[in-house]
Amino acid sequence: MRQRNRTSAWGIFLRFLRLGCTSFGGPVAHLGYFREEFVNRLGWIADETFAEIVALCQSLPGPASSQVGFTIGLMEGGLWGAVAAWTGFTLPSAVLMFGFAYGRPFLSGKLGNGILHGLQLAAVAVVAQAVLGMSRTLTPDRRRLLIAAAAAVLVLVIRSANGQLIALAIGAVAGLVLCRGRGRGNGEWRIAVSRKTSAIAAVLFVVLLLGLPLWVAVKPLPTMELFSAFYRSGALVFGGGHVVLPLLERVTVARGWVSEATFLVGYGGAQALPGPLFTFAAYLGAVCKPLPGLRGAVVALVGIFLPGLLLVISVLPWWNWLRSSAPMQAAIAGVNASVVGVLLAALYRPVWTTSVTSVWDVLIVLLGFVLLVRVKVKPLLVVALVALCGAGERFVL
Repeated sequence: MRQRNRTSAWGIFLRFLRLGCTSFGGPVAHLGYFREEFVNRLGWIADETFAEIVALCQSLPGPASSQVGFTIGLMEGGLWGAVAAWTGFTLPSAVLMFGFAYGRPFLSGKLGNGILHGLQLAAVAVVAQAVLGMSRTLTPDRRRLLIAAAAAVLVLVIRSANGQLIALAIGAVAGLVLCRGRGRGNGEWRIAVSRKTSAIAAVLFVVLLLGLPLWVAVKPLPTMELFSAFYRSGALVFGGGHVVLPLLERVTVARGWVSEATFLVGYGGAQALPGPLFTFAAYLGAVCKPLPGLRGAVVALVGIFLPGLLLVISVLPWWNWLRSSAPMQAAIAGVNASVVGVLLAALYRPVWTTSVTSVWDVLIVLLGFVLLVRVKVKPLLVVALVALCGAGERFVL
């Protein structure tokens, strides 16, 4: 069978740019959109590979959904493809957050609130479709269904990012015991990163993490102060998304760089936008005292994303070697099943619990789910339709 041609960096950028403009609903919803686009529609990667990427990125510090997108871009188009994927997915919400820093309202009023509510409901349907599709592939037997169920319970009981890490770790151990001979290798990952580049990225990650605070202590330049604060926030947070907020509050509000009211207003704006929540850094950088304006927004944005991306580059070249052994394949089978459970738990909380508040919401979500799963309507059309239904619900009721 003839091998599929790779996509250019520009093509990767355009696909992720569209996702960056339409992927509402937070990190879990982003994974649903990614799976629909790159597993189902384009066939860039298989379901097993996607689950491995998700598990790997959730085990690293940084913004998990952005790291997943970065990895998909890396596998499809090399380092330039990875940069294109990150840029396309990040740019829309970063630009909007920078604009929001200067007081320009976004989707305000009854109509705007209704559309935002509809977009949240669309995210519920997209995540539900992803969980269903992945469960068919990754939990085909009772043992892996049991691992998935246990992972879901753990995540719901342990309500923190640590719950996800514990669920994945237990899934790996359970896979070693229960899934011997059941793990399926999915061929080697196409990773266009050498081990030399991996080592350079690892060294750079550590040097920046330890060296930036020393630099600031010796010579406290505004640019370096801001970059150091946001780099450490991105390097020390597991789980991404909302988990980074306490760290950002500590390095901005506690230092007197922004007021608590300004911080909370920006956080509220970030909830309304598509794309990664880490772009909240663009807003904070634009209003922070050390370096306000566009320069501060860029420095903060690069600072918070860079450590997570360096870690991905550091780890990936070694992954093919690790995953080639039979015990590792069994562990991966268990981890993949755990990923299904983690997403199932996230589908309930926070995706369902924060979005579905009435019987009408349930009916709208069911409509979107049926259109996606049974009628096979394109996700973008379903998102638009459900958003309009959400807006109509707020006007009528």
